[in-house]
Amino acid sequence: MNDLTEKTLSQTTPFQGRLLRLRVDQALLPDGTTAGREVVEHPGGVGVLALTEDRQVLLVRQYRYPYGEVLTEIPAGKRDPGEEPLATGMRELEEETGYRANCFTPLGKVYPSPGYCDEIIYLYLATDLMAAESHPDADEFLEVERRDLEVLARQVLDGQITDAKTQIAVLKAYQLLNRKDD
Repeated sequence: MNDLTEKTLSQTTPFQGRLLRLRVDQALLPDGTTAGREVVEHPGGVGVLALTEDRQVLLVRQYRYPYGEVLTEIPAGKRDPGEEPLATGMRELEEETGYRANCFTPLGKVYPSPGYCDEIIYLYLATDLMAAESHPDADEFLEVERRDLEVLARQVLDGQITDAKTQIAVLKAYQLLNRKDD
């Protein structure tokens, strides 16, 4: 196999915001030439597919400013510095939906935009839910709704659910829960 590794030669940071940082690198390519690389550094996040006993998925609807539309998504949020993904997932589930879960099953991690961003989103299936109290962030306006997992899986495949983390979590959970042991 060929070595496809690129080596960082230099870095600058033209932008540092509250949520993300933009880094511009010069990289040495495998063929010996150099190229510019723009990288958005992001702390990462966690998404939780919360499933009730009757196979209803808890979802949140919220306006997403970059797209100018309301999206339907699984509860999710940004990791705090040093915070374990599961702790983020537990926090976000309660903050956004008003539910806690006794069981969290990892559904893996996702690199949503590997061409320019280092964000990692960890996904969990949460079951054995119990009501708690929601307390969304001050700048977070959302509505909680429930949809049947089977219906939601069809909506993902039909293109009605456009959020990537939600699509992946729904299809992974659906497959996991409907797997037939051979």
